[in-house]
Amino acid sequence: MNPLMDLGLLLAGLLTVEGLLKSDLPQGLQYRGPVSQIQSWKGRKAAEELTKRNTDFSCNLYRKLASNSPNKNIFFSPLSISAAFSMLSLGAQDSTLDEIKRGFHFRNMPERDLHEGFHYLIYRMNQESQDLDLDLKNTLFIDRKLQPQKQFLTDAKNLYDSDTVPTNFQNLEGTRKQINDYVNQKTQGKINNLIKNITPGTVMLLTNCIFFRARWQHEFDPKATKEEDFILDGNKRVKVPMMFHGGMYEAGYDRQLSCTVLEMPYQGMITATFILPDEGKMKNVEAALKRDTLDRWKKLVTRRVVDVSLPRFSITGNYDLKKTLSYLGITKIFEEHGDLTRIAPHQSLKVGKAVHKAVLKMDEKGTEGAAASGVQTLPMETPLSIKLNKPFLVFIRDSVLPTIIFLGKIVNPTGE
Repeated sequence: MNPLMDLGLLLAGLLTVEGLLKSDLPQGLQYRGPVSQIQSWKGRKAAEELTKRNTDFSCNLYRKLASNSPNKNIFFSPLSISAAFSMLSLGAQDSTLDEIKRGFHFRNMPERDLHEGFHYLIYRMNQESQDLDLDLKNTLFIDRKLQPQKQFLTDAKNLYDSDTVPTNFQNLEGTRKQINDYVNQKTQGKINNLIKNITPGTVMLLTNCIFFRARWQHEFDPKATKEEDFILDGNKRVKVPMMFHGGMYEAGYDRQLSCTVLEMPYQGMITATFILPDEGKMKNVEAALKRDTLDRWKKLVTRRVVDVSLPRFSITGNYDLKKTLSYLGITKIFEEHGDLTRIAPHQSLKVGKAVHKAVLKMDEKGTEGAAASGVQTLPMETPLSIKLNKPFLVFIRDSVLPTIIFLGKIVNPTGE
């Protein structure tokens, strides 16, 4: 039996507006990694180009998922998926490498720039302050009998901050528990039992964890939350706890696509963008979802007084990436004849499993001890009312480098 590389991708993103534990960290962000590399002009330029390509990949994958499941919630982390497969591309060659580059929109980008760009983004993402916790972590579990190339391990560590954990894949149950315990720890107990089983013959498994917890810049008052209707497709309705906040936000209306755009900042450098299509216009918005559209939405919003109504909810996205990425033409890395010889030149490796799980939680909590929360002085103007009480899209992005960290569609906030 040829050895099988079983790749498990965990994308565990918990977005909350609940209070974070206080620490001795300063109010400013703390980067984990060499400051000189983070601040390097070349790394930033590569990250800017990579961000554009990741936006193209994000929109392309979203449209595929939406066309296959038009009436279901969608939630995933395009940044984590692309970072994990970019790291794997360090070990790929020939047509296998070409497929990854084409599917993730990496083509015509020098490999050095690609990996330096992800290096910059990963260290930029890995930040922590009193009000924001964002952590992206790759870990390779490698069978003790496998002899991977030192260059691959070195590049995975230096460029993607990937840890390598020696593992005994002869003991499948023990290894499954080891990996699930690791994932549980890295996601602060939010993701349990990610790996249900490991295929016999597995020699290597990759987990990619992303954890996000933040406070809204302007928090919701729990006393203002009340139960209201959320309108589903077909005019069916479900009861949801609807949060309310009036404040200054970037908002606008796209007449071309008949949808409302609302930006709500978190503490730090992260912003949530909500897209609320008019009735019957969701498919039009989805069909137009691409980088140019997102750029246009950014330009049409203006700062004004907005009364926001947003459901409190928690949803989970689960995806078999082997199936999902096949929609984008990425198949060879999962097949026997795929070329991953830059990982182990004398082994026949393939990706046997790719698991993607992401969690989104939005609520109004976090008022206790919130330094930035207080009374806003608002101009005397008629507020724009935005009520997210029907299916909407949500993007979670870096405010400076507009990297899409999470992307989703909320069709039913109850998750049913």
